[in-house]
Amino acid sequence: MAPILKISNLDKYFGLLHVIKDVSVEVKPREVVCIIGRSGSGKSTLLRCINFLEDPSRGKIEVDGVKVEIVNGTRREHRPAIHDIRLKTGMVFQEFNLFPHMSVLENVIEGPITVKGMDRDQAIALAEENLDSVGLLFKKDEYPNRLSGGQKQRVAIARALTMQPKVMLFDEPTSALDPELIGEVLNVMKKVAKDGMTMLVVTHEMGFAREVADRVLVMADGEIVEDAKPDA
Repeated sequence: MAPILKISNLDKYFGLLHVIKDVSVEVKPREVVCIIGRSGSGKSTLLRCINFLEDPSRGKIEVDGVKVEIVNGTRREHRPAIHDIRLKTGMVFQEFNLFPHMSVLENVIEGPITVKGMDRDQAIALAEENLDSVGLLFKKDEYPNRLSGGQKQRVAIARALTMQPKVMLFDEPTSALDPELIGEVLNVMKKVAKDGMTMLVVTHEMGFAREVADRVLVMADGEIVEDAKPDA
């Protein structure tokens, strides 16, 4: 089966600091891949390069047939392809990044309407379906300041799903949560994986990796030093 996500010879520099070093990764459709490693090993930077929240210095990124090849940090001519890649990749951050002045439902439909041009009624129907999937449809009219941290992250997952991505990127989605709230977010992520979403997850939750991941990548000093099944 052809990969839905392919990263080839990716490098990222911050000034003279070489933080991603010739990284190549392939992820197949419906595959769940976890990335682990010490703080500062390059995990989050790698994830952010995939959807160009960080500009790669060089290398090739391909998502669902859309390719961008960066040479010496030049990307101006790739803007249409980068836009397409961003539409195909949903992102869930450490912090929840919800708009505080919008209700839960408004947060979830904002992207589909403004970025994808989706009809409002269609966006609402899809948002309500995804909020129901994460167990928060009953909170759709609440504002973020009325939600727990775990609920905010579940809304963020519903928001990403409502963009109908081909690949979901999770950047340490439980690291900002109190310990008692972590389980509810991991359970939602397990459901997303079971439903067949391709997922690339930066995490410290080894129990989740062992239970859900098809592969675990270990990063150290900007390089992937191991790529194996979680029980290997």
